[in-house]
Amino acid sequence: MSAPKDNASFLAALIGDVVGSRRISDRNVAHRVMSEALARVGAAAIDPPAFTVGDEFQGSYSTVGAAIEAALTIRLAVAPGIDIRFGIGWGAVTVLDPEAGIQDGPAWWAARDAIEWTAAAQRQPGLALVRTSFRSGDDARHDVDAINAALLCRDHLIGSLDDRSLRIVKGLLAGNTKKDIASTERISASAVSQRAGRDGLDLIVVASRYLRTVP
Repeated sequence: MSAPKDNASFLAALIGDVVGSRRISDRNVAHRVMSEALARVGAAAIDPPAFTVGDEFQGSYSTVGAAIEAALTIRLAVAPGIDIRFGIGWGAVTVLDPEAGIQDGPAWWAARDAIEWTAAAQRQPGLALVRTSFRSGDDARHDVDAINAALLCRDHLIGSLDDRSLRIVKGLLAGNTKKDIASTERISASAVSQRAGRDGLDLIVVASRYLRTVP
């Protein structure tokens, strides 16, 4: 990773990990697809997300909202073929080795705690669709519970979608009209609207719009 300009600065650390990676039949193809997805969210990053060890990747952003948006973009870019879990942490980051780009600090510890919680939550029936969680290494933040509540609900909605509704919500988040999406899906605009209401697709779009503004 490239180092932040200051030796110690506050940022949102993002850690992602492929769920059930050992069950993927063609890991070379999966790695290429993942690399393309990570490239989509690099421009807005302080440290563009990159693979570290195995199927784990790490990156950092200036705000929690930007990290949440990056996680969603990566997740939807590879869904439904590849499933990913995320941990996001806010706090100070210290550069230990500027040349190697080695970093440490509360933001990374918080992100690690978050992704470990996500992995544990997935083993609980009521939380099986959870894929993203947030922790803070900064005691000054008072929005951690509110952010996690929103992430839990959005994850459940996304995890409940069938393939067609998943494609439709991708289109909506990309700014495509329901009419254009209907044409692509070869269904009526009314059918797209019905799915958007029934499956909470419009809700996902609105929630994502709010979440990306989180400081």
